[in-house]
Amino acid sequence: MRTSLMFLLIFSMLWNTHVLQGQQISGKSYHIDGHQPVYFPLGHISFADSLVSYRVGNPAPIQKYRDSTQVLHEPDYIGYRTPNFASLGCEGVLVVKFIDNGFMNLKGDDLYIFEVGPSRESAMIEISEDGKNWIYAGTIAGGKSALNLSAEGIDRSTVFYYLRVTDLMDLCEHSISAGADIDAIGAINSVIKISINSDVLFDVGKYNLKKDARATLDSLAAKIRIIDKATLVIEGHTDSDGSHDMNMILSENRSNAVKKKLQEIFGDDAQYDYDVRWYGKTKPRVPNDSDENKQLNRRVEVTVQPPQEYYQSLETH
Repeated sequence: MRTSLMFLLIFSMLWNTHVLQGQQISGKSYHIDGHQPVYFPLGHISFADSLVSYRVGNPAPIQKYRDSTQVLHEPDYIGYRTPNFASLGCEGVLVVKFIDNGFMNLKGDDLYIFEVGPSRESAMIEISEDGKNWIYAGTIAGGKSALNLSAEGIDRSTVFYYLRVTDLMDLCEHSISAGADIDAIGAINSVIKISINSDVLFDVGKYNLKKDARATLDSLAAKIRIIDKATLVIEGHTDSDGSHDMNMILSENRSNAVKKKLQEIFGDDAQYDYDVRWYGKTKPRVPNDSDENKQLNRRVEVTVQPPQEYYQSLETH
């Protein structure tokens, strides 16, 4: 019962109810402020969902441009006199969180900051996995502001959920919209990561799915179906009990068992690619120093990433 509750909690954290409308999400391009369109492979879920904090800079923009919630969700900039963006003020700071999704350092550009308005004002971008420990991700120059996290050598396996924007004081004269003007913050390489405790799916030391595992995987498949095309990265992990070789084989077989069952559930017409990986006991989430922690480390993780055809298209342009 406990592990089932853990599984449901993870789903509730990673999937906001407003996403689950029964309609599939397709990739979508956004045309903003006269620039070339920007394509987001996972569509409208790719944008920051929640405002964490907003510290207006000095000099500050007028009150009309201080509605920091305007940076959330899809871009909707119309024109400078319509306040559907937020101005940071000189050296102002904005922190947002991605709830429906996270983002990773994958191929191509990873992030896009929609900095709008008549002036091009630069800002520093930092990212975080937990909202506490921050990593420098680059500087945007305003306007068309894409970031490739590889340029800063950022880890390629971490899923990030927080982003911080700090105005870099380019234009600090008194202005009605002083500081960088942000309309939206999007993750081009948006991902959805779901972790399932292995005890929900398998008996101890086994890789054949339990009979009641079907309900869990049906629920997982329903969430994945929201995205019409994607790559499903399936990763198997164990605790530290047993030998290295035994755990590698066990995690490999468990990952493949989940893949096979998902393929069966989705059917032949599904447009999903599969990438199966296994790590045994080499990547524990927490130290294997208690039964409770070992239970957390026994898991199968499924990460929904943009489809392979998207990355193939990058190579042809």
